[in-house]
Amino acid sequence: MRVDAAQNFARPRRFGGVLILLLVGALALAAFFGSERLNFSDLSATDSTILFDIRLPRVLLGATVGASLAVAGASLQALLRNPLAEPYLLGVSNGAALGTMLAFVLFADIEFVRPLMAFGGAALATFAVYQMAQSRAGMNVERLVLSGVIVTTFLSSIIVLLTSMLDATRLRSFTFWLLGDLSQATKGGFYVTLVVVVIGTIVLTSQARALNLMMIGERDAFDFGVEVKRVRLIVFSTAAALVGVSVAASGSVGYVGLIVPHLIRLTVGSDNRFVIPYSAVAGAVFVLCADTFARTVIAPRELPVGAITALIGAPLFIYLLRKT
Repeated sequence: MRVDAAQNFARPRRFGGVLILLLVGALALAAFFGSERLNFSDLSATDSTILFDIRLPRVLLGATVGASLAVAGASLQALLRNPLAEPYLLGVSNGAALGTMLAFVLFADIEFVRPLMAFGGAALATFAVYQMAQSRAGMNVERLVLSGVIVTTFLSSIIVLLTSMLDATRLRSFTFWLLGDLSQATKGGFYVTLVVVVIGTIVLTSQARALNLMMIGERDAFDFGVEVKRVRLIVFSTAAALVGVSVAASGSVGYVGLIVPHLIRLTVGSDNRFVIPYSAVAGAVFVLCADTFARTVIAPRELPVGAITALIGAPLFIYLLRKT
């Protein structure tokens, strides 16, 4: 029995080691490549400014944003027992974007208000979608996706109305940000996102055993002693916080929470003790690679990183929708 258990854990542990190596490699590549070539053997003052004040904050923020979105997607999919549950598709990202835009308009000079209002918007959107998706027969894929589409469309309309009231300079900046933009990364934004993603990943991983039981069914999980309502509240609030801080820092980077958890499950199975923390590392790798491509493929101009992740995620979403 002990030998079998050790063998069952050996593959996920090896895969975890591979993910760590991939993360280190992605960080090194992202720091090395950019629109400006840096002489790493003898950094000038200008090279040091570009590397430490511009490129590294962006690289590190991209890693934490990817980790946040992937962990939020993995936990929501486990809680809702739905492979299509993803912050972007469920309207949670749009709720956070609306909160951030209101903070920009109403409290432009107070930076810490943005993640707070983004969290509030994400939490309200999550609650609305969850309530709309419920029916007497429970929750199914069609109702969940339709509820997410309705909430996303409604929030997008409000965002469009708000952007139409901006001047031309701010309108261009907001439009680029809404598509997912890491070019305005700051050290402060990275520190806030890092703290939230570390705490959020620890909190959600601590609920992994309960989520494993709830994937069978909430009634069965309750019979095994799981406090379903408490777990549900923890997952929803933590996922909203993760999405809120990432959107406040980088805009809506879509499909990370959909693609990454699926790839992890295909590799190590559906045990959330592995899926949640591994999704954090893989999400960081995915966004780092997408952002490196976005800022180098047509350098010195840039593409929104959200456009790159959507180009990859949309076809996969169609594939999953046809399978479900």
